[in-house]
Amino acid sequence: MGNRGMEELIPLVNKLQDAFSSIGQSCHLDLPQIAVVGGQSAGKSSVLENFVGRDFLPRGSGIVTRRPLILQLIFSKTEYAEFLHCKSKKFTDFDEVRQEIEAETDRVTGTNKGISPVPINLRVYSPHVLNLTLIDLPGITKVPVGDQPPDIEYQIKDMILQFISRESSLILAVTPANMDLANSDALKLAKEVDPQGLRTIGVITKLDLMDEGTDARDVLENKLLPLRRGYIGVVNRSQKDIEGKKDIRAALAAERKFFLSHPAYRHMADRMGTPHLQKTLNQQLTNHIRESLPALRSKLQSQLLSLEKEVEEYKNFRPDDPTRKTKALLQMVQQFGVDFEKRIEGSGDQVDTLELSGGARINRIFHERFPFELVKMEFDEKDLRREISYAIKNIHGVRTGLFTPDLAFEAIVKKQVVKLKEPCLKCVDLVIQELINTVRQCTSKLSSYPRLREETERIVTTYIREREGRTKDQILLLIDIEQSYINTNHEDFIGFANAQQRSTQLNKKRAIPNQVIRRGWLTINNISLMKGGSKEYWFVLTAESLSWYKDEEEKEKKYMLPLDNLKIRDVEKGFMSNKHVFAIFNTEQRNVYKDLRQIELACDSQEDVDSWKASFLRAGVYPEKDQAENEDGAQENTFSMDPQLERQVETIRNLVDSYVAIINKSIRDLMPKTIMHLMINNTKAFIHHELLAYLYSSADQSSLMEESADQAQRRDDMLRMYHALKEALNIIGDISTSTVSTPVPPPVDDTWLQSASSHSSQPLLPHSPTPQRRPVSSIHPPGRPPAVRGPTPGPPLIPVPVGAAASFSAPPIPSRPGPQSVFANNDLFPAPPQIPSRPVRIPPGIPPGVPSRRPPAAPSRPTIIRPAEPSLLD
Repeated sequence: MGNRGMEELIPLVNKLQDAFSSIGQSCHLDLPQIAVVGGQSAGKSSVLENFVGRDFLPRGSGIVTRRPLILQLIFSKTEYAEFLHCKSKKFTDFDEVRQEIEAETDRVTGTNKGISPVPINLRVYSPHVLNLTLIDLPGITKVPVGDQPPDIEYQIKDMILQFISRESSLILAVTPANMDLANSDALKLAKEVDPQGLRTIGVITKLDLMDEGTDARDVLENKLLPLRRGYIGVVNRSQKDIEGKKDIRAALAAERKFFLSHPAYRHMADRMGTPHLQKTLNQQLTNHIRESLPALRSKLQSQLLSLEKEVEEYKNFRPDDPTRKTKALLQMVQQFGVDFEKRIEGSGDQVDTLELSGGARINRIFHERFPFELVKMEFDEKDLRREISYAIKNIHGVRTGLFTPDLAFEAIVKKQVVKLKEPCLKCVDLVIQELINTVRQCTSKLSSYPRLREETERIVTTYIREREGRTKDQILLLIDIEQSYINTNHEDFIGFANAQQRSTQLNKKRAIPNQVIRRGWLTINNISLMKGGSKEYWFVLTAESLSWYKDEEEKEKKYMLPLDNLKIRDVEKGFMSNKHVFAIFNTEQRNVYKDLRQIELACDSQEDVDSWKASFLRAGVYPEKDQAENEDGAQENTFSMDPQLERQVETIRNLVDSYVAIINKSIRDLMPKTIMHLMINNTKAFIHHELLAYLYSSADQSSLMEESADQAQRRDDMLRMYHALKEALNIIGDISTSTVSTPVPPPVDDTWLQSASSHSSQPLLPHSPTPQRRPVSSIHPPGRPPAVRGPTPGPPLIPVPVGAAASFSAPPIPSRPGPQSVFANNDLFPAPPQIPSRPVRIPPGIPPGVPSRRPPAAPSRPTIIRPAEPSLLD
């Protein structure tokens, strides 16, 4: 390939991509695309070919490029080309590539100069290219020929704008040296999409076709019609050279020779030619790569920091070191104990915000689930009255009792105390399940050593099960103690005298009427679709009522339901619903809400249901019993109670109610204490003091600390990733130090591009009066600078006046030393003898406009030019 600069960039990009590939990521550099824009036959395709360094594009006169060619250069070990429209065929001969481009163009546009916006997609795979996109666009033309549509100019401009509007595209605005620069449509289009001139480079072609003695020096020095990034002159191969198979290498040598030998360009030959254009474009690619490096570096550094902590313990890792194994075992067991205690006792760090766990769930069991189970067991009014009446009758036997028997009270109380065993044991089971779940959560950190995790779970779970037996025995003992002696002298016991005066509503004594017990969201689940369907409301439960509002601001109240005669019943979850439901109903068969006999309230989880039920218990709303009420009524009607027996039943019922309340209070207080002491605290102590000894006795240390295959793989992957990240950062550092970023040139006054349309006849080169352009210029005589055409007598250092510069529609340029002498030489003297005598090229510090030369030069010009103009045109 002919682009050495691109070949030097390839190793840098390959290094970056290899570094990112090693960490399993892709390096998205998104290198800019390069589009060539210019008039018809301006030499765009030749410029593009020279940049790639391959001869493969169609060439000729007139409009040759009639469809956009999107050329994708792709780095590969082998060199070949393929088209998108015939993917199966690989082209290794680039002459065949040119023929296929011509054939594909004719297939869509015909053979009579037609154009099409449908692009041809060509991919060139080569070890000598970067991953770049180059776009060869049709030349801008104004007059339709052949099969071209009448609006050919606008179609081509729209087509070009589609490709050059992308911010990452570099625009090569190609203008031939023998046309007006102020008329350059390429520069106008570039100005539309790139007003700052940051990505536009002017390219002047056909410098070798200028008239003898004329040159483009002022333009190439960016003095006449300046661009921010300036102009680069190139000399492409002529059609004769192409037909004669002159290769690109020979053409580059000829171009170099032209610039070195031409008197107007030899002082800037190192800034001219295709190699300098390649260098400029490659520097833009380097700048783009360098601009991408900070983001890539930041990304890699953040990944490296996230690995630092874990990798620290692996840096000097030796899997078979017994010292390391011992240390790791001690640390893990100690950490397990700390984690277990934090989950039970609570901690400020690593708080789970998604669900309750550990100690919080056990607290919920103690103070919500267990009291709820006690109340469910305790309050069965009809059963209790029936049992009391049976007890009184059985104690009296055949006799009719005159007094209320003590034995009936003791019998009923003992029976009620026995019922406490079931909810107490259930509470223990729930706590054990939570402890085991907590152990499993804490051992998840031991997953690197599966045998250690398994043994730890087994030992701690076995110990918890052992403590379960002792805890249950202790709780049963507490209940037996309560049963063994009925203490009627308890300070909270009401006694027989007060029992006769107590209302049967003692059990429904509530808290302060206005006290808010609970707030929260619930869904009313059983509203029909005709009435709006189920909807979520904000509920407020107080000691006397249940109210619901539109939202938590509690401004728009929807309804208030008194709690009198309300009870709770469970409702089965619907088949299609994932919510948990319970219902509230009226024991007197009245509607609860509108025409509903019960309202079904839905929560997201069973825990929320249990919590709401416990809150309703505090408000005096109790659960429904399993027995059907009609059966209870039928049994109750099998015997009749006389007034005396009814008074005795009422007295004993109040005494039982008072004493069972004392026992329940005691049990609710002792249960959490017993479980905490015998089970939870003992388990914590066991983990801290004895677990390590049990682990040592259960298996040898090496088998316990044997890593899982997954952990070993994870460690190796992490270390590899860590080193790959460091290597990638080093490569980025090397690229940063080995490449140089070119600063953006300062802005220039390019207002001439906006005013160019009003001076459309101004020539590109004031030194190139080609015969084809003279008739055009004669139409607009005022636009011609009077100092341009006439020979000016005197030394060749006479500068062009300010008025001449203004006539070229460019911003006022203080000086243009040298051009005047060229014109003089062109018309009056042989060109070569005058070249060495140009002192302006040697001392660049000479001020551009020398005042002493202006007064004599100005008056002499009109008299010289006026007679000379007609003779040239004729």
